Amino acid sequence: MTKKLTIIDIAKLAGVGKSTVSRVLTVDPKVKDSTRKKVLQVIEESGFVPSKSAQVLGGGSAKVIGIILSRLDSPSENKVISGILDVIYAAGYDALIMEGLFDVEKTKEHLAVLKRRNVDGIILFGFTDCDLTETEKLAHKAVVIAVDNDTVSSVGYDNYGIIEKAMAYIQDQGKQHISYIGVDVKDKTTGLIRLNAYLDCCKLAGITPKFQTGLLSCKSAYDLTDMVLTSETEAIVCASDTLAMGVAKRLQTLGRNDILVSGVGKTELLPFVFPNTFSIDPGYYSVGKTAANLLIQQIRGDRTVTHLTQKVSFPN
Repeated sequence: MTKKLTIIDIAKLAGVGKSTVSRVLTVDPKVKDSTRKKVLQVIEESGFVPSKSAQVLGGGSAKVIGIILSRLDSPSENKVISGILDVIYAAGYDALIMEGLFDVEKTKEHLAVLKRRNVDGIILFGFTDCDLTETEKLAHKAVVIAVDNDTVSSVGYDNYGIIEKAMAYIQDQGKQHISYIGVDVKDKTTGLIRLNAYLDCCKLAGITPKFQTGLLSCKSAYDLTDMVLTSETEAIVCASDTLAMGVAKRLQTLGRNDILVSGVGKTELLPFVFPNTFSIDPGYYSVGKTAANLLIQQIRGDRTVTHLTQKVSFPN
């Protein structure tokens, strides 16, 4: 087998030091043109491909984008990741994915690791009470998903419009007795904004609101279903597909197959297992693509701080 060349081998062939080769690879302007040409000629003739770690250690571009998501097991966040990866791979970047678990300190630790590794940029999945102090220091090298910030670019969801679409679709079918199950309003986006959208829609349509909020889990939604259920209930709007699955399971147990259940996330499993359900697609994949494109544009110096909101398209 042919031996894989290293920076040391290139240095010997070019008659220079290892540090000089590293400086050539990181486009150090202090390297003499004659030396640079000699090293580059050896690299070209030998077919040498520098590793990303060598470039990073030399202070150059890693061609790597760090991604800190909330949960690796989140179907919605995985759809966002798919959009991100499609864009950055096409642009020649690799990805380093880390899990924050909605933990402020853990997220800070991940940011510190990514900064030490000299990644080209970072995409952070924001959450309620997320501390963006360290992210702000990255300036154009960062984009946050789902949380707005004056200093850092962001891409968010139309949380209000998502519930508006669900309510409009249900009312178009002549249903007026509509309940709601969401998450704790301490969560400002999925929790508070989506609940307010439901309440505003009820007020506008003359519907008496009936709602409960709890944890973002099937079990929580299952347990809360009876608290929003009456003999007249025709539909239950849920803040996520996870909640919708819990509600649909409880209704199935009760034999209430007459009630329409809506979710958010476009999870294929929901309508497959529970026929009397539908789901709004917030545009997770599109948000991922938008965030990645925005970050790459910023890295190249083509964009300033920008805030974008993904529009909802339903039915689709």
